[in-house]
Amino acid sequence: MTTDVAARPTDERRATEHPPPARPRTVWSWIALLIGAFAFLFPFYYMIIGSLQKEPDSGPSGAFPNPANLGLHNYAAIDSAISLGRSLVNSGIFTGGVIICTTVFGLLAGYALARLQFRGRGSTFALVLLVQVVPFQLLLIPLYVLIVRDYGLADSYLGMILPFAINTSAVFIFRQFFLQLPAAMFEAARMDGASELQILFRVALPLCKPAVLSVVLLSFTGPWNEFLWPFLVTKDQDMQPLAVSLANYISTVAAAAANPFGAILAGACVLAAPAVALYIIFQSRFNSTDIDSATKG
Repeated sequence: MTTDVAARPTDERRATEHPPPARPRTVWSWIALLIGAFAFLFPFYYMIIGSLQKEPDSGPSGAFPNPANLGLHNYAAIDSAISLGRSLVNSGIFTGGVIICTTVFGLLAGYALARLQFRGRGSTFALVLLVQVVPFQLLLIPLYVLIVRDYGLADSYLGMILPFAINTSAVFIFRQFFLQLPAAMFEAARMDGASELQILFRVALPLCKPAVLSVVLLSFTGPWNEFLWPFLVTKDQDMQPLAVSLANYISTVAAAAANPFGAILAGACVLAAPAVALYIIFQSRFNSTDIDSATKG
């Protein structure tokens, strides 16, 4: 018995100093992951390289161009045609307004559907799920009549923001997250005399940062890439977001450019860069939250 007990630390030390060799299955898994990563990243690489080409080369050899054929001419052509700075500001106002409205209203509605007891709560949540089935394109004509003709919000940022102010997906995300929080935490806050808004913003909100980041990313992607609705609401080029300006540029100006292929890819890079940067920044902030630490025992 004594010999077996004394031998165990030695065996553990040997296992630590000489780890077993990697299994072939692990090596093949890494190879498969590298192939998948290459297949995923190559379109982005090709888009960037194509946008920098002075002379168009849409063949396979265009993925490895001559450095002398690379430059920023396509981006300069876009900036001279649509004023990238002004378009980016318009997109920032439009998208930022949508994100703020979606986050605030989604937070309030999600908390109410998860933690407040009222008649018709289940039917309201079922209606929220039903709204997600309706495509936005079916609502364009009624929304146009309501926003532009009835409210008189044509050529305004508010007219572009209002149809996207409430996102049912954001309501669903917040509701599901609040349901995971311990009920004892809310009951303790109510016993201490806290109101529902105090419980929401001082107790629940600090714990749901991953849900907030998910809603921000979800709310950003749609409005940032949206070009049909802002185009209908405003015809003033000084108020058009980047997606609308790029759509007009590609459909009218890019075809007559010296390198239409590079002009289109440059527009795609300009439109995709903020979304990719936001995802990279937020991706490092997604972490697990110890929800049970909010309660005793």
